[in-house]
Amino acid sequence: MHITRDTVLQPGVYYLPHGLVIAADSVTLDGNGALIIGADGKGRGVSVDRRTGVTVKHLRLARFYHGIWVNASANITIADNQVTHTHELPSPETFLDVWLPREQAYGGAIFLSGVIDSFVMGNDVRHQQNGIMLYGCNRVEVARNDASYNSGAGILLYESSENIVEDNTADFCCRIYSTDPAGRNYHNGADAAALVIMCSASRNIVRNNRLRSSGDGVFLGGFHKDQIKVPCNDNLFEDNDASFSPNIGFEATFSQRNVFRRNRADYCAYGFWLGWSSHVTVEGNTIRGNRIAGVAIEHGHHNTIIGNTIERNGVGVQLWVNADAQRGAGVFRQFYPECAESHETSVIGNALIHNDFGVRAWTERDAQYAGPRCRNFIIHGNTVRDNRVGVQFERVRDSLIQENTIVANVEAGIRLVGCVNINTEGNDMGG
Repeated sequence: MHITRDTVLQPGVYYLPHGLVIAADSVTLDGNGALIIGADGKGRGVSVDRRTGVTVKHLRLARFYHGIWVNASANITIADNQVTHTHELPSPETFLDVWLPREQAYGGAIFLSGVIDSFVMGNDVRHQQNGIMLYGCNRVEVARNDASYNSGAGILLYESSENIVEDNTADFCCRIYSTDPAGRNYHNGADAAALVIMCSASRNIVRNNRLRSSGDGVFLGGFHKDQIKVPCNDNLFEDNDASFSPNIGFEATFSQRNVFRRNRADYCAYGFWLGWSSHVTVEGNTIRGNRIAGVAIEHGHHNTIIGNTIERNGVGVQLWVNADAQRGAGVFRQFYPECAESHETSVIGNALIHNDFGVRAWTERDAQYAGPRCRNFIIHGNTVRDNRVGVQFERVRDSLIQENTIVANVEAGIRLVGCVNINTEGNDMGG
């Protein structure tokens, strides 16, 4: 069916395996609650190709490859639709490829490619592999959608910049990847995430979303599996909740100048994982109960961790250098020589309470190691209280631990192991 003028469907259930095509500009399709059914996860429910001013609203779609598919279009509005049971990999026991280009994209409810100045608002895109997928899109507002209970990405931004992702819910986007037929070895997450941001997706605003209990809450990656630098820079994450992930609340790697402000990252393995990133700000967040670390930055530099509440984590803030080439450090150094050393990160004005370590910074443990090191850290103005160890530096040089309140830590307030030129003056150690 080709639609060339404003259309309101009659309520009912329609089997249309070839879907609907919007074939003119400035057309509104009002589904009026009608349900369009496809054929076993194939085809497109609604297609919009090279159009402007199109609106699709109040429509229900099920069992297509992509429910609503929009390409090379502008001023599109997709509002208050329900799309479900689009194409999904037949088994959750597949580790997802987050680097697939748009031509090979997985199935999903709403798929936008090359779309600008548009709105995706108030849609129900639960119960499939992917909810809302943006490839090469700019200035799209994605707001008030429910993208929960998907086995891939609740919301995906790929090569998409200057978009707004606000007031959405994408809880329980997760999958199990098993490496053992008996299920004894498995990965809970398998690169599924509530929000996936990949491949030069920059200057986006992500605000006030619920991204909980997913493989990751946010998974942002700036280094391609084919060893290409594609950083996702200058994104703002503000007032989001990415708690209860079995893996990471906020992961943002190989990228620069991202800002994380007033988010929640509680009860994950890691609250924040920011490896190989720089000039990142982590400010005013609540980071509690993470099993391994609250904030973890491997080979990062010029990062600022300021004014956060960091409580009851394995390590509150962990900064380190890893020399193990088998884990990728050797390859990454070829592309990011400026990150060879972990350096010039500031931890300022945080409450670091009831962690195993409040702050721990360390250079590769091998005594024969003579490569890049941790250096030039500033630990200043923090309250470091009731941890097992307050601040522990191992093989760190040229750093400051100054003017902190470091009291009631069980084993040690400050512990230095093999360090050089660490200034610890002016701390309140509780007498």
